[in-house]
Amino acid sequence: MEASDDTEEPPLPLALSSFQVSEEFGFLLPDPLTELPAPYSPWMDIARELPQLIMSHQLRSRVHQMPQLSTQHLQGREELHLAHLVLSFITMGYVWQEGEEGTVQVLPRNLAVPYWEVSQALGLPPILSHADFVLANWRRKDPNGNLDTIITLPGGESLRGFILVTLLVEKAAVPGIKAITRALGAILQCDEEALHRALEELAGAIEAMSAALRRMHDYVDPEVFYSVIRIFLSGWKDNPAMPHGLIYEGVSPEPLAFSGGSAAQSTVLHAFDELLGICHRQDSAAFLHRMRDYMPPPHRAFVQQIHGAVSLKQHVLSSGDARLRAAFNRCVSALTDFRSYHITIVTKYIATAAAKAKARRAEPSARAGPSAGKPPSALETKGTGGSHIFSFLKSIRDTTREGMISA
Repeated sequence: MEASDDTEEPPLPLALSSFQVSEEFGFLLPDPLTELPAPYSPWMDIARELPQLIMSHQLRSRVHQMPQLSTQHLQGREELHLAHLVLSFITMGYVWQEGEEGTVQVLPRNLAVPYWEVSQALGLPPILSHADFVLANWRRKDPNGNLDTIITLPGGESLRGFILVTLLVEKAAVPGIKAITRALGAILQCDEEALHRALEELAGAIEAMSAALRRMHDYVDPEVFYSVIRIFLSGWKDNPAMPHGLIYEGVSPEPLAFSGGSAAQSTVLHAFDELLGICHRQDSAAFLHRMRDYMPPPHRAFVQQIHGAVSLKQHVLSSGDARLRAAFNRCVSALTDFRSYHITIVTKYIATAAAKAKARRAEPSARAGPSAGKPPSALETKGTGGSHIFSFLKSIRDTTREGMISA
């Protein structure tokens, strides 16, 4: 007797590959390219020397001498991502070379036009975002699996550590990303055992993310992060140092405003929030939603798909299953702990570092420009994305905790 159609396993509601999510790397770009085709060597040459060019105050003059290149020879997602990464880093160096008091109002045409075209092709904004800084900025240094960045900025080993530790957090999330599709599939198939397993995998992944985040202390010097690195992650929206935004010459006669790189642009936590039904307060939710515009469009669509899927929380509540409730709460608790630990990191690397920098700025020997290590003051209480950082982080931590199912 032939099996009838309805006994076949229905397909998972979310096929990761259709959202450019990798089974092995999650939201990270799998094996990013490290070289652009030969016509783009003027970009690559500058990008490879960025720290030295910025520290010696020569980057702007090098950019002015750069030929305006057509983007038509760029082929495929990997080449576009590398071009976006390179142009993003050059742009941040160009804007912030002289510190927050020496910003520019115009990004020159030979940089602005190709940067805009590559951004349009990828559906990304023309500014350095998490998608460039972390997701597309890694390579294998040797066969042993040691990693390195592709493009860098001033900040030396601390910058490298900051990027690679953030990358390890993304990598630790991968089993949790896969657990999302398993959990939604299990709900549709009324398979409580598979759902319980998926929730346990999700909780384990979030706990592994916290463990990865703790490595920040080993690799990133708070003073270097605050005084040197942070300004290059800053954007020109909600930033007092650039209140009018930036004119992209040849693109728009009006200045454009974009937020700087922020952990809030990582798709991982958005996806987990949607699955667990975490509802953030209005102002925090509005900022998080705006940060989705800085994600690659397929990743944004993945989050949206989870948002529109069957409610995990309602399913667990209506099941009356104590084991499912405990597993669900373990996920929410792990996510709360991760956000609490993120507050600890931000306190050390921003609040405490800012207080020390303020004291140093009061000294008569304080000099100008990031190369001299004069710390920026414009974003003392804000994140690089432009949020009021502590009220924002505490708000989303508290609303996460409120997502627990009470007994």
